Amino acid sequence: MLTPPSPSTSPTLYPHDPTNSRKRQRSLSMESEASTSSPKRSASQDPQTLQSNDLTSTPPSFHDTTPDNDIDAYMAEQGEDNGVAFQRASSSVWTSAQKLQQVEDALKAPMVKGETWYIVSRRWYQRWRKAMTGEEDKEGRLEEKDVGPVDNSNLCSRNGEVTSQLIEHIDCEFVPEGVWKLYEEWYGPPKFSLPRKVIERGIMKEPTLELRPPKFSVYLLSTSSIPGQSTPPKEVVLSSTDTVTHARKAFAEAISTQKAAGGQYRVWRIPSQATSTELLYPVERLRTCGATELGTSEATVEEEFVDSGEAFVVEFMDRDEWTVNPSEFTSQPNGTLPQLTPPPPPPPTQPAPLFNSNTDFFSQLQQKSPPAVSTTAVSLFKSGAVASADKPSTSARPKTAREPGTLGLGNMGNTCFMNSALQCLVHTPELVDYFLTGVYQEELNPDNPLGMHGAIAQAFGAMLTRIWDNESTLSSYTPREFKQTLQRFAPQFSGYQQHDSQELVAFLLDGLHEDLNRVLKKPYVEKPDWEGGGDKELVELANLSWEGYMKRNDSVVVDLFQGQYQSTLVCPECNKVSITFDPFMYLTLPLPVQKKWQHDILYVPWDLEKPHVKIPIEITRDASFKAVRQLLGRWMNSNPENLLTLEIFNHRFYKNLDDTVGVDDMSEQDTIVCFELPCNAQQSRTYKPQPNDPFIVPVFASETTPSRAGYGRGSNLFASPFVVVITQEQAKDPEAMYDAVVDRLQRWTIHARDLFTWEAGSRSDDMEPVHIPISGSPVRDTVTEIKENGDIVTVEEPVPDEGDIADEKATIVQQADEDDDMDLASAVPRKVGFKRDLFQIRVHKCSQPYGVGYNSYGSNPGRYDTWEQRTATAKDGVLLRQHDAFYLEFDNPVKTYYFGDESNHWEYALWNKFDEFLHPELVASRKAASTHKKKGITLQDCLDEFTKEEKLGEDDLWYCPRCKKHQQATKRFDLWKVPDILVVHLKRFSNSRMLRDKIDTFVDFPLEGLDLTSMVGERSVGKRLQETGVDVESLGLHDLEEPLVYDLFAVDEHLGGLGGGHYRAYALNHATGKWYHFDDSYVTPARPEQAVNSNAYLLFYRRRTRRPIGGKSHEKVEAARVQPKVHVDDVSHRGMQIPTPPSDGSVSRGDPSVGSIPATILEWPTPDSMVPSSPSSPPPPLEGLPPSFDEALYDPIVQSSPLAEIQLSAAQLEFPDPSSHGSPSSVDAEPDLEDNDESPFFQSSFDDDPTQDISDDSVRLRKANFLDDDDDEVVDDTTDVIMTPAESELDETENDGSSSR
Repeated sequence: MLTPPSPSTSPTLYPHDPTNSRKRQRSLSMESEASTSSPKRSASQDPQTLQSNDLTSTPPSFHDTTPDNDIDAYMAEQGEDNGVAFQRASSSVWTSAQKLQQVEDALKAPMVKGETWYIVSRRWYQRWRKAMTGEEDKEGRLEEKDVGPVDNSNLCSRNGEVTSQLIEHIDCEFVPEGVWKLYEEWYGPPKFSLPRKVIERGIMKEPTLELRPPKFSVYLLSTSSIPGQSTPPKEVVLSSTDTVTHARKAFAEAISTQKAAGGQYRVWRIPSQATSTELLYPVERLRTCGATELGTSEATVEEEFVDSGEAFVVEFMDRDEWTVNPSEFTSQPNGTLPQLTPPPPPPPTQPAPLFNSNTDFFSQLQQKSPPAVSTTAVSLFKSGAVASADKPSTSARPKTAREPGTLGLGNMGNTCFMNSALQCLVHTPELVDYFLTGVYQEELNPDNPLGMHGAIAQAFGAMLTRIWDNESTLSSYTPREFKQTLQRFAPQFSGYQQHDSQELVAFLLDGLHEDLNRVLKKPYVEKPDWEGGGDKELVELANLSWEGYMKRNDSVVVDLFQGQYQSTLVCPECNKVSITFDPFMYLTLPLPVQKKWQHDILYVPWDLEKPHVKIPIEITRDASFKAVRQLLGRWMNSNPENLLTLEIFNHRFYKNLDDTVGVDDMSEQDTIVCFELPCNAQQSRTYKPQPNDPFIVPVFASETTPSRAGYGRGSNLFASPFVVVITQEQAKDPEAMYDAVVDRLQRWTIHARDLFTWEAGSRSDDMEPVHIPISGSPVRDTVTEIKENGDIVTVEEPVPDEGDIADEKATIVQQADEDDDMDLASAVPRKVGFKRDLFQIRVHKCSQPYGVGYNSYGSNPGRYDTWEQRTATAKDGVLLRQHDAFYLEFDNPVKTYYFGDESNHWEYALWNKFDEFLHPELVASRKAASTHKKKGITLQDCLDEFTKEEKLGEDDLWYCPRCKKHQQATKRFDLWKVPDILVVHLKRFSNSRMLRDKIDTFVDFPLEGLDLTSMVGERSVGKRLQETGVDVESLGLHDLEEPLVYDLFAVDEHLGGLGGGHYRAYALNHATGKWYHFDDSYVTPARPEQAVNSNAYLLFYRRRTRRPIGGKSHEKVEAARVQPKVHVDDVSHRGMQIPTPPSDGSVSRGDPSVGSIPATILEWPTPDSMVPSSPSSPPPPLEGLPPSFDEALYDPIVQSSPLAEIQLSAAQLEFPDPSSHGSPSSVDAEPDLEDNDESPFFQSSFDDDPTQDISDDSVRLRKANFLDDDDDEVVDDTTDVIMTPAESELDETENDGSSSR
């Protein structure tokens, strides 16, 4: 998307009408909207009600402004786009499949700057897609006629304000304008339309959707109020890429289109405390609230640091006169609304060069855009208190300098994540010294292709300088310049979305490292690998790895924040050990209280003698169902490969829970069943089908006469589905398959005995046969008798005569009858086989394994096959095919006898009767978790979890060089070398698949004395070598006896849930030894114990050591403190630059312990502005003339100490104060409320050589040392004013060429 194709290459929805483009549709749309009853338009089209001279007699006809209308205006103001051309066609020609295909094709098109895309609720989009595909889920089938218009209500509040995080593919989908028009044509206009423009973000100009365009409140200046009239202010939505000139026009047009067309209007910016609920804004209130005028500029709203949520008042000229005179604006006494214009920046207290070339960071930033076009204002924002030069104000309030390092950071709208992270970093003592002494200027590496051209380092240095200014009276400022620089190189931090504070810290540290990398040309370094050996070889490998890393990376970030960890991999097959050493900048620690997924699994053994049971399980939320089957296999003594896991819904198998499905995809109410099979369940992703594999066939029970067709709640299915395994031989015989199904059916009915056909047994069936050995040939007509003593006697019997036979007949028949009666009474019944015709099997071809999916049975009787049909097409006599399913059609009497009736809760069925089975392992785990919860979690527990050995997942295999294949190796991380500043990231957020969650468990961490000695491999290995007599010094191991102990100095905390919430920070001020709590612009003293809470997210520790920490950076800082002062020379072609304030011990340029340090390059201020000038604004000397000498004497700074020696210095970047109201939310931007001292100058100490020669065309430094008001002459040895004659009004007489007095 960095280089999107031209719109002509993008797909179109309609291929037959190229003239009907998005632009044309937008025109048609705007024409149709003009005829609607838009409140905004009705107000703008009634100019007569806006005339100030009629306000008292005729109430204006203003109406409420809805968010929809604001967005409409916002999109209309963005102009036409040249996006993808979508062509009109009648919706009657579209089939569902065509609609789905066209929309999905359009969504693949890249975003192009200027296009309009729309936000669509993912909930609605999923419903629409379901209707298009014909899916039948747990809610049944959805018809297209029931889809309805796009419903974004879950993304917005009742009044249309966006409340969602708008995360694509989770909360919403982004669709091009053509798709949106189709949705409107197909389903009607929606209630909440959310159009957004595609803008370019960052230095790479990446097209992105402006999800949260800034919104402003607009008032109309009025000389009087109207009794009984209540009209809210107008809400105007703009783009951050709009120019300030366009914004002024939009504000005026929101009030009156006709009057705005005349161009006779002014726009005033007011503080948030001065806002009102009424549209009409009183003149008197404007005079006293501290308003500033918004001048015209071609710079963008974003560049000029205009924040969303600010308020503006539009003033129209009445009878060629303005309603207010800025000279009438007054400052406020204490206790009322403060003025917005900031006081003059404090003086620098560190000597530094005062001139530099225009190639610095902020000079380049200023030169990006043309200068402001205003000819009536010196700056973009003109203070009303100083807009008139006729009468300098004499009012000034007493100031109290704040403690350095206690400056709050204003929230610009969801920027609390940035503010909290910055407060932690700027309270790192060694980092503060590095930037305040200006060492970073010497080490800038603007040519590093991996860096940000030095911009991030300079912006961070400018901000840190401001925070640690020890003479500033401000309590807060808004770091707009830093954010603007940040989002140039990291567009993901653009706009007003909430972000992860840890991600910002990671990006910022990496950006500072590359911007300040001392390695100008990085060589290629090959990473060494472990070749085996002992401790000595291990140390050598670690040193070699670190040395190779340092050849490419050497900066203050490496000196302070980077350590080294050891990674050990072991092959499970050949035991090959691989050891590597890698650097780390922060330590991400998992919390050992990982939230577990809990569910009841219905387990069905294959053995019918074993009961089916309900098994509660607990498993990690990031596990897949492969882990579930492995757990059940271990608990139930079965082979996990033979376990089949499926989800059941509405008498069907709803989802195939194979290895690819995560447990967190399932909800608490889902029914999950696990079948044990006598064969491989074929759910493993590594399983390879075999020719003789049996068929695993799902079985569904249904009524013979379906009551209602379909898959949904009206289905004719009943009972719980089950599976049957059919061998290849059984698959050739329908009777064998019938028997296999009935065999499995025994488990689900209490009348299982009646599934069989029985026959009566006999007594002989119960008698065991006795073997009687007989030797010789049998004798005909002989009788063998067994005597009582066991002797066997064979005798010949005479042939009875006829009469005897007749006499015995009755006796024989009588004896036989008696024997039969005795057999029937005492014999056991015998199974003959399963009853036939219990049900009729229908073979159904499914599209998915186990019948899952959205096909239905009963709605299309022709979809099942008869055995005769299968026999005609069988291969090798096998009647079954892949993905076949059995549907058992029961007659109602049979169904009722075996299973009962639904109205009686299936009284004879067993599919709802599962006894619970608690495995001892689960019981022990729950007991341990309860004990652990009472005990609590410590930071040491998290460290132990980090260093715990684990097995790689199947998706993260390691290639073993010895086995020559990928292996599921074991992996272990260990700390080898720890940095001086240790940043610990507690991994509280999880975001796997559909689960987004935060772990808010309390982790106890020490304020002081975090001892890592025993966990650092370099120490333990070094001590072992030392005990064996090895010279550890030669191996680079030093201070082995000094413990590695750390003390906490900052905490970044997060309150709330994932994707929202609020960030705050606790930090130790190393200059005063006091702890403070930073809640955006609000800074309050705190106790260190308060930082240890369940909201802690990032922990910042500093090593306690007897040596100075920081390595090479510390040496450079110390050298900078004592280096000799550098005289200013060759300034004729250099621009102005702001000196960098000192580290803690330096107070003035004359301090001999402080040398001349390169300046912190700050942005040019505009003398009278409430905010700094934009990158498009030129330096002040080029915008207008400075105040006269007499006017300068009226400056409050001069007035506050008329007898003291005052040093006037160059203007510096100006920042805002916090508001006086309560703690802000993380969403709303905070106002800029700063004191106004009406001067672009500030106090300074300056001891440069006054005799230095300066050329005529040099730039003036306004640093004049005045003795007192009575001295009319300037003493040569104390004056160091350098200027050009053309710019000066301080010279009452023309200078003849000498610019140094």
